[in-house]
Amino acid sequence: MPSFDPTALELRFWEALGLIVLACLFVPLSRRLGLGTIIGYLVAGLAAGAFLSLSFAAHPEELLHFAEFGVVLFLFVIGLEFRPARLWELRGTIFGRGLVQVIACGGVLAFVPLLFGLSWQASLIIGLGLTLSSTALVVQVLDEKGERGSDYGQATFSILLFEDLAIVPLLLLVQLLSPTGEEMSLADNFIAIGFAILAIGLLIGIGRYALEPMFRILARTRMPEIMTASALGVVIAAALIMDLAGMSYAMGAFIAGVMLAESPYRHEVEANIEPFRGLFLGLFFMAVGLSLDLPSVVDNWALILVAVPLFMTLKGLTIYLVSRLFRSSHETSTRTALALAQHGEFGFVLFSAAASATLFDAETASILVAIVTLSMAVSSLLDRLDSLLFKASKPQSIEEDFADAGGSVLIVGFGRFGQIVAQPLLSEHQSITVIDNDADRVREAGRFGSRVHFGDGTRRDVLRAAGAMEARLVILCVNDPQVCDRIVALVQRDFDHLRILARAYDRIHAIKLIDMGVNGVVRETAEAALRVGKEALTSLGYCDADAEDIVARTRSRDQTLLDSQVVAAHGAKDRQTALERILPEPLTKARR
Repeated sequence: MPSFDPTALELRFWEALGLIVLACLFVPLSRRLGLGTIIGYLVAGLAAGAFLSLSFAAHPEELLHFAEFGVVLFLFVIGLEFRPARLWELRGTIFGRGLVQVIACGGVLAFVPLLFGLSWQASLIIGLGLTLSSTALVVQVLDEKGERGSDYGQATFSILLFEDLAIVPLLLLVQLLSPTGEEMSLADNFIAIGFAILAIGLLIGIGRYALEPMFRILARTRMPEIMTASALGVVIAAALIMDLAGMSYAMGAFIAGVMLAESPYRHEVEANIEPFRGLFLGLFFMAVGLSLDLPSVVDNWALILVAVPLFMTLKGLTIYLVSRLFRSSHETSTRTALALAQHGEFGFVLFSAAASATLFDAETASILVAIVTLSMAVSSLLDRLDSLLFKASKPQSIEEDFADAGGSVLIVGFGRFGQIVAQPLLSEHQSITVIDNDADRVREAGRFGSRVHFGDGTRRDVLRAAGAMEARLVILCVNDPQVCDRIVALVQRDFDHLRILARAYDRIHAIKLIDMGVNGVVRETAEAALRVGKEALTSLGYCDADAEDIVARTRSRDQTLLDSQVVAAHGAKDRQTALERILPEPLTKARR
């Protein structure tokens, strides 16, 4: 029997396999129990440290530092969701309410460790670290409830965005407060600030003028692996540029994401980055669990069990008061407080940096990580309390079978618009497949004899199961412009043989879809409005022929204007600004 004597490289593979097995065991179990995936990764890390003999267990901070690339990718994806105009639009909520909330909660939560004899520097970092909520958990809950666009959803998301941005100056604050930090002269400070501004300007310039042409050239190769490599290269390059300027990797990744938010390749880049983001972020949480000092947690279990509800209550009350200060309703303020009462994953980053900077010892860091971890586990209970108090109905799901799917036409979205679109096709006995992500609508359609498949049209596997590979045409009837854009990008990338017809939300969305290369675009209200205009003319005494001729001329003028605006937007250097300046045909005085 051959002896087992693995080399150093083989040992790394065995250790990686062990981590993968533990993640595959604990993450699904945690999700099934309603605790979320992050808790599963943390428990998997704890199990790895307790039961496996790993080479990096003696120095888990090395794995943690490597796995922080997951946080970098996470901020890059967040940046992709926020175009500059949208950030400017939300500036009041983000930098107003977000800033006040962080300062208020940081001050209140810092008071507790100060009472326990910690220095004001350590107490301040602890308070600010516990102020940060879990973006991953909260956004997942908002999306599951479909309430990101609600009042409380927008307020919550804006605060989360500010907290994500705040991690960069907070890490800088750790360096400034560190007792081992070197004193810098005034000139050195100005030089450091100058380098930081220069790096940010360089990133913005590259993002504005170089990234889109680069992706356009690479997209012509039709090689998915090259697009994936280029997306990762952009994140790494942006992170390294900011690191050279003495700032965090995460800030560089976020700026790169924002610069790509307007790019037609945004969805392609996000789809390529998403698997790596999930893997590295999972590895980061496992490294946090692995680095947890279990003896310290066991020795201080009573302190931790008291601290978790105490800190969450203080934080929730402070968030409620801040929300009321900004004139939010009682319901919005309460739901925002419940959503953000837990502590978040960026606290792990901050406390790890603070321990490395000797602001407090490793035992205190382990206690704080345990507090954050338990608060994230308890957040599922607060979500249930929110649903109980405010009757928040969770979206239903259906176990779908696509065995009978297939046909020449695939319709995505079966609301009022999609139902009418399907009628002429069905009358001509065309074979169609309809998918919709609203479980109630699918059931209602079934009661009326219509077969509608339940599924998310933004997912590649759902479209493939629905017969996208065999279909000739896909009709997008969804009412959310962003969802429509994501499906267009997905179809053009993975099912490029399909012709695309799309419902446009408004004129600007129509121009954007045409610029993306959609084969046919119909504004959802245009034809109905022209029909009402014709009825108005006949009601005023015009004959049908004259009214039809007037409407035809109006339609022709509008189409000519639309065509010219498409050309202008396509040739503009700043496409988003060009789109925002687009206006419909101006009203003119009636001729006498």
